[in-house]
Amino acid sequence: MYQYTDFDHQFVKLRAAQYRDQLERHLGGTLPDDEFRPLRLQNGWYVQRHAPMLRVAIPYGELNSAQVRVLAKIARDFDTVTTDEFGGQFKGRGGYGHFTTRQNIQYNWISLARSADVMDLLASVNMHGIQTSGNCIRNITSDALAGIAPDEIVDPRPFCEILRQWSTLHPEFAHLPRKFKIAVSGAREDRAATAWHDVGLHVIKNEAGQIGFKVLVGGGMGRTPVIGTTIRDFLPWQEILNYLEAVIRIYNRYGRRDNIYKARIKILVKAEGQKYIDEVEAEYAQILANDGAKHTITQAEFDRVAAFFAEPASANASVSQLGSGDESSQAPSCTRPQLFAESGITDPAYQRWLNQNVRAHKNPALRAVTLSMKHFINRSAGITGEGFAPGDVLPEQLDAVADIADKFSCGEIRVTHDQNLMLPWVHADQLYGLWQAASQAGLARTNIGLLTDMVACPGGDYCALANARSIPIAEGIMERFEDLDELHDIGDIDLHISGCINSCGHHHSGHIGILGVDKDGKEWYQVTLGGSDGSTMSGASVPGKVVGPSFSAEEVTGVIEAVIDNYREHRVGKELFIDTFKRIGIETFKVAANAARHPALGERA
Repeated sequence: MYQYTDFDHQFVKLRAAQYRDQLERHLGGTLPDDEFRPLRLQNGWYVQRHAPMLRVAIPYGELNSAQVRVLAKIARDFDTVTTDEFGGQFKGRGGYGHFTTRQNIQYNWISLARSADVMDLLASVNMHGIQTSGNCIRNITSDALAGIAPDEIVDPRPFCEILRQWSTLHPEFAHLPRKFKIAVSGAREDRAATAWHDVGLHVIKNEAGQIGFKVLVGGGMGRTPVIGTTIRDFLPWQEILNYLEAVIRIYNRYGRRDNIYKARIKILVKAEGQKYIDEVEAEYAQILANDGAKHTITQAEFDRVAAFFAEPASANASVSQLGSGDESSQAPSCTRPQLFAESGITDPAYQRWLNQNVRAHKNPALRAVTLSMKHFINRSAGITGEGFAPGDVLPEQLDAVADIADKFSCGEIRVTHDQNLMLPWVHADQLYGLWQAASQAGLARTNIGLLTDMVACPGGDYCALANARSIPIAEGIMERFEDLDELHDIGDIDLHISGCINSCGHHHSGHIGILGVDKDGKEWYQVTLGGSDGSTMSGASVPGKVVGPSFSAEEVTGVIEAVIDNYREHRVGKELFIDTFKRIGIETFKVAANAARHPALGERA
């Protein structure tokens, strides 16, 4: 993974020091709130429904164990409300992090007065919150299997890092009409949901074997779900920064600034069509002619960055190099104290974990292993909304993840789009030991890809924008479908929950999507079916279709159960939910969902 240079490290430390000065002036009364607000947002500090929220950048989802331990310390020491600062009813909340669909981590209960200390702590391990908020180019995301997937054409991570360096504090693009998100994929299967982003980039090879990019522009969710438009089938890789300059410059020039709901690039591309593409091509030609292609990537620069992403030497060690099996030995990272065979262990729980949580690797000796962040823990019995939301993680679990990564994955961890964690460098003969360690930490639940491996935003329990709560809905569905035998019988299925139309839970792209809506101050939920993120299992990216009028919170779990029962009744053999839906259409699902309504709940939203 990328190692920060002295320049990078100094840059992050100076940014943290700058923020401390801004905070102290604000708390001292010399920097008014309206002036401080954009400064804190530029460093990832929001003010949510009850307390400040920090979003920490994790570029293309890669973390090392030292960074994870710092994230654990922040959750343990800073994210806990110990006073009545946010109101006495909130005392005792917090103490955890939340992994997001954009491969970041968020904290919901950090006092603003302590925020500069958190930024210093992050800077000590080369982390920050720069450009995790605001109308700028946000965190660059990618496939969690980048660099290790068997179906990969080109490792996209060097390009992601080059894009990160180029876009960070880019002076021209610091105040765009609206936030801007880029996703990059280098595999045959799109596991980065590129078509749903402002810009989606596919690293490909043409018929001549040359490497380049397929460029999609104008994807997005929110009030108007739009699939990105392909504006270049092949762009030489050296020119990607120049081309993105043109793409974003035209958006910056013509994008709406008078209406926040029509300010995303998807609205401009949809409204202008070919005219937008022509403007981009003209701007790109002018950049090459007038600027001397100042952002053309040289082979030397690419090689410099790519060298950081070589497979760890210890990941490719032979069995004879991995130690004698003495647990007390001081073995280097990614070795193991004891050898276990991948096969030959008959424990059915272990075998189920192998089938559901372990993925193939381009190195036949290795595997990629997913640790589940989707399990129900009630932090404070009797307090509504205090359950464990999908993607939430306790500091004890983060410490365990760091220890497991050091022992089994060369100290590296990946954040997935599904709000889980992945270990990319696991030896096949270490899997049993890893399973035991993950089980002890509560991270080995075998629901990866299944119904309870749901994606969800924090919703109305935390977010001031949300119309409804997501956590109680997630809890209800998890409790109903907690039986693993039933989950595995249902099979792979994507369930996504958003607390409002901003779609942070990506409900549009779920096979089953749940959207929180408001009617007369009450929480209602709209259900969609048949959405896709563009993966091989789901097919081409498409927004889900609405089942009908909204359902009450009390009805949602029953509606999902009815939808699943209808699928099981109509599926053929081992047919997946999305394939059954495509084959028979939405009508029978509508009938089943509407039959689950409670007749006494009145008018629908």
